[in-house]
Amino acid sequence: MSSDSSALRDLARDLGVSTQYWGWDGTLKDVADPTLHAVLAALGAPVSSHEDIAAVRAERERRPWTRTLPPVTVMREDRDSSVPVQVEHGTSVAMHVRLEEGGRVDLAQGEDFTPPYELEGTLRGRARFHLPAGLPLGWHRLVAETSAGPVEADLVVTPARLTVHEQYAAKRAFGLQAQLYSVRSERSWGIGDLADMRDLAAISGARHGADFLLVNPLHASYPTPPVEPSPYLPVTRRFPGALYLRIEDVPEFRELPEFSRQKVELLRGEVADWNTRTDRLERDAVLRAKLSALEELVAVPLTAGRQALLDAYRAREGQGLEDFALWSAIAEAVRGTPDETVLEDLDPATLERARTELANRIEFHVRVQWWMDEQLGAAQAAARDAGMRIGIMHDLAVGVEQIGADSWALRDVLAGGAAVGAPADQYNQQGQNWHQPPWHPEHLREASYRPWRDMLRTLMRHAGALRIDHVLGLFRLWWIPEGHEAADGAYVSYDHEAMIGILALEAQRSGTLIVGEDLGTFEPWVRDYLVDRGIMGTSILWFEYDGEGRPLRAEDYRTLCMASVNTHDLPPTAGYLAGDHVTLRHELGLLERSLEEEHAADAAGREQVLDVLRGEGLLAEGADIEETVIALHRHLSRTPSMLLGVSLVDCVGEHRIQNQPGTDEEYPNWRIPLADAEGRPVSIDGIAADPRTARLLAAVREGIGG
Repeated sequence: MSSDSSALRDLARDLGVSTQYWGWDGTLKDVADPTLHAVLAALGAPVSSHEDIAAVRAERERRPWTRTLPPVTVMREDRDSSVPVQVEHGTSVAMHVRLEEGGRVDLAQGEDFTPPYELEGTLRGRARFHLPAGLPLGWHRLVAETSAGPVEADLVVTPARLTVHEQYAAKRAFGLQAQLYSVRSERSWGIGDLADMRDLAAISGARHGADFLLVNPLHASYPTPPVEPSPYLPVTRRFPGALYLRIEDVPEFRELPEFSRQKVELLRGEVADWNTRTDRLERDAVLRAKLSALEELVAVPLTAGRQALLDAYRAREGQGLEDFALWSAIAEAVRGTPDETVLEDLDPATLERARTELANRIEFHVRVQWWMDEQLGAAQAAARDAGMRIGIMHDLAVGVEQIGADSWALRDVLAGGAAVGAPADQYNQQGQNWHQPPWHPEHLREASYRPWRDMLRTLMRHAGALRIDHVLGLFRLWWIPEGHEAADGAYVSYDHEAMIGILALEAQRSGTLIVGEDLGTFEPWVRDYLVDRGIMGTSILWFEYDGEGRPLRAEDYRTLCMASVNTHDLPPTAGYLAGDHVTLRHELGLLERSLEEEHAADAAGREQVLDVLRGEGLLAEGADIEETVIALHRHLSRTPSMLLGVSLVDCVGEHRIQNQPGTDEEYPNWRIPLADAEGRPVSIDGIAADPRTARLLAAVREGIGG
């Protein structure tokens, strides 16, 4: 290794960029120097010489001395900490904490022997103040009283451990997992919506004793067609998409004049026949119909009481809501026109003009979000009224579109020149590029992690639980520099103590259970850390093996996790047992071995698991598909896992996969309507009386002692 390469790698590690990583095949791989150069440039530290590296290091040393306090201090309630204060050398300073709920805590000064630093001809000294354990949880303010006046910064005190899960230690919980858009009723507009979510939660809670309903991310896509089918590639992660709004449940619908009501009924009639369609969902046409109906609703004057509720919602969501509405108004005006490129760089003049010229459209998008917030609240209330102990479990995607509402509004805390993805693995030898801008670690810290906090607060407001997709991304993300292949990236680290601490704080305050999807390649200590902080993990039956490569015994599953037979990236269990996923990958040209070899290997892996069930007396020879599905779930019900998820597709016998990773146009990902084993449409109303659903959920309920 050359001296230039060695210096580059030392700098990369100091900036949180891994220069090596463990591949899925168990080998340690080096990150190429050109990749490190590109990742450092995306972090704002472009280097091409020893002089550049020295300049970056000098600036990193200098920067803390230019400010009195760090931008934010995040600490745990059970541990002492300290905060450095930089002032003119020789001057005195005192510090206290101004508590969020009122009150003051004076801080004692400790020892700090850091030598003074010369900054632009002035000596700066450093004092250090003790932050004692036991400070109340919350977002407080550090106040440094200096000769030049007071200086403030954020202090976030986070829980040592999230304790929401503890109520499920004595009696475990189970619930349904559903892709909401695929589950419709006779009252839907061709797509499953928030009213369908409410009804499905009520049915599964009141009739089957379920404790939660996990749904796909409801994050918004673009405000006009075409709609991005993947719920994991939104334009914002904070606000939901209008596609999920139930028009008739908006209170102002009751006040519509007769001609407007008839227009809305005609609009629904244009798409209602698709409620029984089983080949493909049509998001674009549904969104067009709903947007036209919303034009009628937004014209209804609000009563004084309704206006007060809107004002309260607007005040609570603050600037984030206003920014989203502004971006949405601009996006719908320019999308599909030659001016669409304006979304790539919204300059101040364009924004100011839009605030005036598009004021009515901004108000429109604010009102739609308010109505959705009300329907989200109604769904959670119905779930709890139906006996669910948790209620709705929402899902948080990893990131957002590269050109979207969040990528604009949060541009100061997102990194340019790189995208999030995954290195090569056994399923995709080329790696994956999700085309999503990553958080910039340092810029997010400079913003006191408030964008992260605000997003969590909005998502948790009507959630009994929140699933964090790829929770390992709170520790590190695979950055792919612009112009590089997906496999040609590097891991960039985040301050997981801060990120997870704030997640735990907001969840503890709102009473929200947190489930982290912790599958994939990670360092062993990560799962231990998540357990220590009270964050639940995820176990998928087909992926759980012991150290000797044997399927994990039921009693050896983790306690603090949600266990399930499958996930949305696998076929429904009926399809998995039949090897449908292997056949599909063959048809799409994704296999490296012959179809026969892949089927044989896949079948051997399944038989290992089924042999465990036979040994437990859960599965008889010659059992049919439904009996096998029930046996698999009975096996999971014997685990100590606190949560057990049951996929709705397994309840009704569906075979088709929702998402085939590594494809886009080749397969209708995220566009498969719910159907039964015979390919017939399944509705919310049908689920209520479906004997197959009742048999599977009864087996799970009995298995966990419900």
